[in-house]
Amino acid sequence: MASGKYTKYKVLGVIGLLAVALLADRNMDIRNNPITIPMLILFWLGVASLVLPEFFKKYRIAILSVYALVIISYYFFFFNMTPDYPENHRLNFVNLMLIPIPVFAAFWVYEQWRWLQTLQADKAKAELALLKSQVNPHFFFNTLNNLYGLVVEKSSHAPEVVLKLSDMMRYTIYEGKEDLVNLTNEINYLETYIELHKIRYHNKVDIQFMHDVGKDIQLAPLLFIILLENAFKHGAERLTENAYIHLDLKTRDNQIFFTIKNNIEPNDSHQGAGIGLDNLKKRLAHIYPNRHELIIEKTDSTYTAHLNIDVRS
Repeated sequence: MASGKYTKYKVLGVIGLLAVALLADRNMDIRNNPITIPMLILFWLGVASLVLPEFFKKYRIAILSVYALVIISYYFFFFNMTPDYPENHRLNFVNLMLIPIPVFAAFWVYEQWRWLQTLQADKAKAELALLKSQVNPHFFFNTLNNLYGLVVEKSSHAPEVVLKLSDMMRYTIYEGKEDLVNLTNEINYLETYIELHKIRYHNKVDIQFMHDVGKDIQLAPLLFIILLENAFKHGAERLTENAYIHLDLKTRDNQIFFTIKNNIEPNDSHQGAGIGLDNLKKRLAHIYPNRHELIIEKTDSTYTAHLNIDVRS
């Protein structure tokens, strides 16, 4: 309610400035009228504060300083020049009043451009946060179900599963929200995931993970896990024997080269489909535009994914 009253009084005040300027100009002799132009300047400043309050508030010192100089100059010439000077050169003061307007208009356009850039950046961050939140949820539910079975059976593997699952959840929750993580931490995360699956599966799966990476390489978290998860989901979980998953991760300078290959059931059309791979493609497009390459190779019995990323900042 107070805000509405304040706005109403402010509008009335601005209109009052215009009324004073018009009455002074109409009823006073121009030679003796030092009021009109200053009142008009104050009127338009009041209009600006009403129409663009945030912009006016941010640049009020610069705006008021410029027009204060205009008013001071006007009064100086009015009282110190010949009697007919204000009448003859009034248009010059009006032009002087208009000169700063394009400059402040340019500032306003710049502010709008910055606002749009910030809006787009915030939107991208929100989309990335949503995509991260969709990474790997059903793996944790499946592992908890397996853990329940191990506890019921009083298996000696139950404490190990709890510890490894805790490590993975901690990494996903805390490291997963970071913009960048060390590549060695990502490798540890993948190895923990693999060890959990080895405990879960009764069938033997040939899993080989070769890695040779630089110590200081950083990248966005949780990119490789989606490809590894697909390899288990559409390969090892469906095959009854001779299942394998081979991973190779290496770096050269600021380039990361990741390859994962697994065997599948003949003519399996499901591998590669689903929300996980779509999320990975969207995240890569957001984080590494024109700096990544994801290549999928599929035969009747194998599925291979190559992910190459240029992590130079």
